[in-house]
Amino acid sequence: MTSNGQERSWDVHGLRLAGLEWGPPEGVPVLALHGWMDHAASFRDLAPRLTGCRVVALDLSGQGLSDHRAPHATYNIWDDLPQIAKVLDRLGWAECVLLGHSRGANIASLFAAAQPDRVRALVTLDSLVPDPGEATVVDTMRAFIEDTERQMARPPRVFATRDDYVKRRSAQGNTAATADALADRALAGSAEGFRMRGDARMFASSAVKLTQVQVEDVLRAIQCPALTLWAADGLVKRHRKITELQGIAARRITRYEALTLPGDHHFHLDPACVDEIARAILDFLGRHDLI
Repeated sequence: MTSNGQERSWDVHGLRLAGLEWGPPEGVPVLALHGWMDHAASFRDLAPRLTGCRVVALDLSGQGLSDHRAPHATYNIWDDLPQIAKVLDRLGWAECVLLGHSRGANIASLFAAAQPDRVRALVTLDSLVPDPGEATVVDTMRAFIEDTERQMARPPRVFATRDDYVKRRSAQGNTAATADALADRALAGSAEGFRMRGDARMFASSAVKLTQVQVEDVLRAIQCPALTLWAADGLVKRHRKITELQGIAARRITRYEALTLPGDHHFHLDPACVDEIARAILDFLGRHDLI
């Protein structure tokens, strides 16, 4: 069950934000936030399986079909929060379920902490909060300045063929099926071939990174029911700190659940995994009388 969804767009803070929509208009409102250098179509397999839900997936600014930010702007994860609030206003949603994958999961958790009255439940896929910064704040700011300048000077990456993009993402760890599913919305045709739509500044370091204390403050401020679905071959396998994070989240979030399911970091795009993910989400929402 794969559906490309219905195209949507909204004018937010002078930018055109694009997205995709699935499900009945009267369904439970679910706002879906994708991962780094992905886009709304990363939910094309999962969204149609969330029966009874009205799923709206954004192309976060600088990615997919959404506009890039102004030259002076940045792509720190908290920069997305006012835009998300405004999209909810445009949709007429006083509150919603937030669903986030990877970087989108981190953004969703920050929003749930900062705007608890607008989030009925939080569901995150293979991430929860940003890793606490280990470098000094000065080193982090230095990297931000230098990376931003370097990325702004780079021309957009161009692939001779669509297949070259798929091969590159596959070489970086995605399955060929995942890379193929993400290709069309990530690329724009050009005279030279296929240009990546994503803003190169997405590759720059953050200006500041949250400390361990600040990360725990975020977790403590999440008041809604929260579910994290970890991919067995995703971040849990690559980062030893995930086990520690799970324990901290269980202590800090009052109504927190976590479950590890088969699959890699993009398990929600894996036909062998997506049905189980959908069942886990629907069961979670049902047990909390949200669907």
